[in-house]
Amino acid sequence: MSALALGAAALGGEYGPIDPGVARATVRAALDEGITLIDTSPYYGRTTSESVLGEALRGVPRDSYRLATKVGRYDVDEFDFSAARVVRSVEESLRRLRTDHVEVIQCHDIEFGNLEQIVEETVPALRGLQEKGLVGAVGITGYPLAALVSVAGRVPVDTVLSYCHYTLQNSTLGERLPFFAERGVEVLNASPLSMGLLTDAGPPDWHPAPAAVRAACAEAAAHCRARGSTIVELALRFAVRLPGVTSTIVGAADPESVRRNVRSAAGPLDEQLLSEVRAVLAGVHDVDWPVGLAQNR
Repeated sequence: MSALALGAAALGGEYGPIDPGVARATVRAALDEGITLIDTSPYYGRTTSESVLGEALRGVPRDSYRLATKVGRYDVDEFDFSAARVVRSVEESLRRLRTDHVEVIQCHDIEFGNLEQIVEETVPALRGLQEKGLVGAVGITGYPLAALVSVAGRVPVDTVLSYCHYTLQNSTLGERLPFFAERGVEVLNASPLSMGLLTDAGPPDWHPAPAAVRAACAEAAAHCRARGSTIVELALRFAVRLPGVTSTIVGAADPESVRRNVRSAAGPLDEQLLSEVRAVLAGVHDVDWPVGLAQNR
């Protein structure tokens, strides 16, 4: 897997409408920039992201990229982690992606499910698909680190995807890395821009961050602009330097965003600016927001 991966939520229109031609060009730009891992889900655009990817990757040698998709979440409030549904979900995803296998399959947002079911039913069902060669690594994703630790501590998984937990605003994923390393679990760090919080444009309306976090992040973005930089550059350069992470997943909705993200991640980290931004965010550092069922947070 490449150190930087393409998050395909934007290709499904999760952050606004996207032209199919632009989506295709975005995928091709990522491949041209050396990105080999693309992370998607049937939830993104309610299957649109997978379909767009399947079309965009037509004609591209299959051994030149890795696909990661998910099971279990299908709409805002639609979750089904039963063995029958996740097996069918994988079959549907493979058709949309126009492939006979994916390198990574993940239980999507496990904090909204019954963790016992995921341990006893979902992961074993995915292992069955692994034995058939339909999927490679079997993993879990979610926002609350406690839910990821709980499941990974009870059933062997190959990957864990954590989002918004190694950013300028919240870096608590770093504390959990030894736990995952001891179990041989590969860690994927998603949303280093915290789903738009750490951008000049700011987060979408649906973002669950409290008002204080939003305000502090907006102030941090303004501080970076005043210093002749951008908070996106700083956030990416900070995130990709976390040892023990296999890949950092960053979304993009157009080719130039892909190229800009690659350039930003590769640049030198401004330690002085980092210190200043940390001071701006000190009052909201490591502040979480409630996501998922209460017992899984």
